[in-house]
Amino acid sequence: MKILLTGATGFIGKALVVKLLQQNFNVSVVVRGKTSIFSDKVKQYIVDDFRNNSDLSLALEGIDCVVHLAAKAHVIDKSKAPVLDEFRKINTEFTLNLARQAMASKVKRLIFLSSVGVNGNQNTRAFLETDIVNPQEPYAISKCEAEQGLLSLAQKSDLEVVIIRPPLVYENDAPGNFGQLLKWIDAKHPLPLPLGSVHNQRSFVALDNLVDFITTTISHKNAANEIFLISDGEDLSTTELMQKLSQAFNKKIILLPIPTTWMIFMAKLIGKEDVAIRLFSSLQVDSSKARKLLDWKPVVSMDFTLRRIASEKRV
Repeated sequence: MKILLTGATGFIGKALVVKLLQQNFNVSVVVRGKTSIFSDKVKQYIVDDFRNNSDLSLALEGIDCVVHLAAKAHVIDKSKAPVLDEFRKINTEFTLNLARQAMASKVKRLIFLSSVGVNGNQNTRAFLETDIVNPQEPYAISKCEAEQGLLSLAQKSDLEVVIIRPPLVYENDAPGNFGQLLKWIDAKHPLPLPLGSVHNQRSFVALDNLVDFITTTISHKNAANEIFLISDGEDLSTTELMQKLSQAFNKKIILLPIPTTWMIFMAKLIGKEDVAIRLFSSLQVDSSKARKLLDWKPVVSMDFTLRRIASEKRV
């Protein structure tokens, strides 16, 4: 099969390219500038900017499946334009432009990496694919709008759409909060953290598991026009995650049992409420649909992945 990837130079994209090549897919990528990070087996198509009028017809010629990972995750300068509009340019408008051109090129399937944020940013029970969407932040809103547009296009054409909503994705070079935790625990003398009394429950997905699931959805007939929430299936509190990191890195850490209500209050005072929500609130997903409908199982456990990350850090 011929696969076209967007976002191939990103955290998830690079790992997915390796996996696809291992499975003997014919891989092409859309990039803003030619890169040397891929082997000669990967054909590169240069697109100067990802816009709602970008011409992707050459890259889409003969393609069986598009895996769309490219997204805007952050807006650096929030003074130039409304933040939501900035997210929409790539996450919504470019996505739908890509889908329309894929339809015109007779592409069979488009896989869209969305976000669990489409369901919401916290919960008291695990999210399901059938739940009413409740995006709270501009990034998630733009992803939700893209999902709705894609499903609408799929109803009017032969293009099959697969939507994947992962929670936090973790790996050695993960961005965001997990990457910060790795830097902290890999320090020579990690400072005490006020995370010893957090009783939330959060879902995670190892990069290896997410990449394996994406490759599963490329050709599985039951994935067509479906939405999937995906995870390792092992939910943990923030405190339990820290303890697992301590064991994997074989380091003694100090976790102070500070009440989360105090920490959330202090986070609000310094404008870090969003960080506090990710650390202290619960966000679980029920990934049973993926397991039952596609007969998919995680290929690695969290303990295995954390031990491997720790061993790689020591090299």
